[in-house]
Amino acid sequence: MALVPWTPMRELQNIQEEMNRLMERFFGPSLVETTGELTFTGNWYPMVDVTETKDELIVTAELPGMKKEDIHISYRDGLLTIEGERKQEFEEKDVNFHRVERRYGRFSRTFQLPVPINENKINAVYKDGVLTIHLPKAEEAKAKEIPVKTS
Repeated sequence: MALVPWTPMRELQNIQEEMNRLMERFFGPSLVETTGELTFTGNWYPMVDVTETKDELIVTAELPGMKKEDIHISYRDGLLTIEGERKQEFEEKDVNFHRVERRYGRFSRTFQLPVPINENKINAVYKDGVLTIHLPKAEEAKAKEIPVKTS
């Protein structure tokens, strides 16, 4: 068993990291993340995955309970923005809530995309509460294989 010297600064850093995790869990992610997200605004924000193949980027967002008419997507100068509003629909007046965990209201998320996109071929599909955006890479962004010749 090895002895590890106690360093108060490391302990303070661990406490700070744990506090950051707790704050993110309660309030959501920070405004600037290392994943390339620039901003989010609104009362809630959808969870998003960004994946890449050799030909395209794919953005998948969870938007349960929304209508496609309430979802707006834009792309400009390498920035993809997903905006919308999830409306709370209650008609009953004499209702007591015991727990309300679902979030409602407006949201907006903007992402800096890591490669140039062929914006004329962007395609978005909304099915079963999941929005999938296909962003084909521009030809100059695709990796080109260079053959090795013998002399």
